[in-house]
Amino acid sequence: MALEHAILVSLQEKSGTGYELARRFDKSIGYFWAASHQQIYRTLKRMVDLGWVDVQAVTQQGRPDKKVYRVGAAGRAELRRWLAEEDEPAPLRNDLAVKVRGASMGDVDKVMEQVARHRDRHAERLDVYLAIEKRDFPDPSNLSGQRLHQYLVLRAGIRSEQGSLEWCDEVLAAMRKDCERTPGDE
Repeated sequence: MALEHAILVSLQEKSGTGYELARRFDKSIGYFWAASHQQIYRTLKRMVDLGWVDVQAVTQQGRPDKKVYRVGAAGRAELRRWLAEEDEPAPLRNDLAVKVRGASMGDVDKVMEQVARHRDRHAERLDVYLAIEKRDFPDPSNLSGQRLHQYLVLRAGIRSEQGSLEWCDEVLAAMRKDCERTPGDE
């Protein structure tokens, strides 16, 4: 997926300034498609040049005009095209998994420290996602349309963090057990 498509989805949900869009990335879409504020602004400019996004200057008292971005007709067409496009699951790329595989070639304790740190980060992210679920989707059985789709993506994040947390726990338990073995046990 290109950043352009993530921006189109976000702007289709709600028009806004570049700043507002960047904040939305920080609080929602960014959990699943990260981008810096600079990347978002550069991409918005390119999307305006492509005609995918319209920009309207809004006058402000005592401040520079702000630019409000909206998805234009060409952007809606591109979003529909991209949504219908066949894709394949992204291959797993996980530096930590490669480090675990190679742990015996270096400092196992350092790798275990990294696994523990990752575990803590997954636990933190899971807590954030569960809080969002509780706050924004208290009764998911009645959701439909855009709200249902937002909820389903959040559930993917929850399930992913749960799986990563479980894997880190599994790795730590197995590596600790392995470290406790004496050379005669092998």
